[in-house]
Amino acid sequence: MVYILLMRKVNFILKALNFSAYKHRYQRRKGDEHLPYINHPIRVAYLVSEIGKVEDPVIIASAILHDVVEDTETSFDELKEEFGEKVASIVMEDTDDKRLEKKERKRLQIENAKDLSYGATIVRIADKIANIMDIVNSPPDDWSYERKKDYLQWAKSVVSKCKDYDGSVKDLKDYFFETLKKVEKSLKEHN
Repeated sequence: MVYILLMRKVNFILKALNFSAYKHRYQRRKGDEHLPYINHPIRVAYLVSEIGKVEDPVIIASAILHDVVEDTETSFDELKEEFGEKVASIVMEDTDDKRLEKKERKRLQIENAKDLSYGATIVRIADKIANIMDIVNSPPDDWSYERKKDYLQWAKSVVSKCKDYDGSVKDLKDYFFETLKKVEKSLKEHN
């Protein structure tokens, strides 16, 4: 019985991975290596699981799917139909409204961070960790030192506003701030 339950969780996560990989199949990250986009949601899910110690397949699947509505032609209805209300809800909370100006979207991420659900908070922090790691490991080609610095400051503002639900959130926040220090140091050294 335990094996069957475990396999259902694994299959749910693999279904999310397959779906996300298909939806992002033509996309590349902005970084200088132009890695396949799917590497990013995989890293976010890994951080959720490894650093946050989250075992909930709904949250892990949401991490894998966190950008499909924002960055592909996927609708919330499609996501809800494929993965259920809980996953769609988490993804919806973490999705920027692309109809808004970038500056407004960034402001809203800071403002709304304190109101995110537990699952959306976990995914949001893991996403910011992955993004700030990319500032050093594979920075966008056209980003100046100032733009990188501004992104780090903004990401810090978002994560700082996230509610402290439990140990998983604390562990992810701690990891974010440790990583941020390393990234800021590396950025200064290479400027």
